[in-house]
Amino acid sequence: MKFALLSDVHSNLHALEACLAHAQTQGAERVAVLGDLVGYGAFPSQVVARCQALQAQGGIVLRGNHEELVQTHNVNDSALGVSLGGQTAQWTHDQLSPAQRFWLEILPLTAKTDSLLLVHASADAPERWRYVEDERTASLSLDAACLDPAVRHVFGGHVHHQSLYYRGTGRQLMRFEPSPGVAIPTPKHRHWIATVGSVGQPRDGKPRAMYAMFDSGPAKLTFHRVPYDHMAAARAVREAGLPEFFAERLETGR
Repeated sequence: MKFALLSDVHSNLHALEACLAHAQTQGAERVAVLGDLVGYGAFPSQVVARCQALQAQGGIVLRGNHEELVQTHNVNDSALGVSLGGQTAQWTHDQLSPAQRFWLEILPLTAKTDSLLLVHASADAPERWRYVEDERTASLSLDAACLDPAVRHVFGGHVHHQSLYYRGTGRQLMRFEPSPGVAIPTPKHRHWIATVGSVGQPRDGKPRAMYAMFDSGPAKLTFHRVPYDHMAAARAVREAGLPEFFAERLETGR
């Protein structure tokens, strides 16, 4: 089975469609969206509708922290105004239908299929939205996931960067720096944990969208960078009246 692994779409319809089209050329058989469908961008309703369609076609869709932000009880929290996510939460909430907000609210935090555990943030406490950003936090997530002996691969998002860690002969994790488009063998005799990057809001100085493909047969993982019309996505943010910072971030990838 070839899985397209997408995360952190952040209401960026242009980037989502580009990644889905690219995944199709790579032979994707199933799509998994690992949370943060909404927030920051100009097309929350359209992105949710697209992800609902993917789910109806057998795809997996998880809940991220931005799905929580747009729920009524969080939007009315005045503390949100100090966070980046809070700056677009009310606007995003208002763009979604009640049915769409309910669908986001009931999405699962994790999903397991074969040897894969899928999660938005960290598997050790998925509801706490911890960032898997170094060997220590990756180890905590991997240890929790591997309490299920069938799990060999953990895939998540949340950090907006692409990374891969594996457990060597000891307990310590080793970090591997992936190169876009290069298939990496991830054999099942080891344990692996990866963050697949952000479809809709890259933050490494490169505006190209990110996602990954996992081929479960040979157990190979390929990270991808996909060009899309990021300038059009940025214009849409401005036209929606959202903070200028979010448009500039799409233009620069920072």
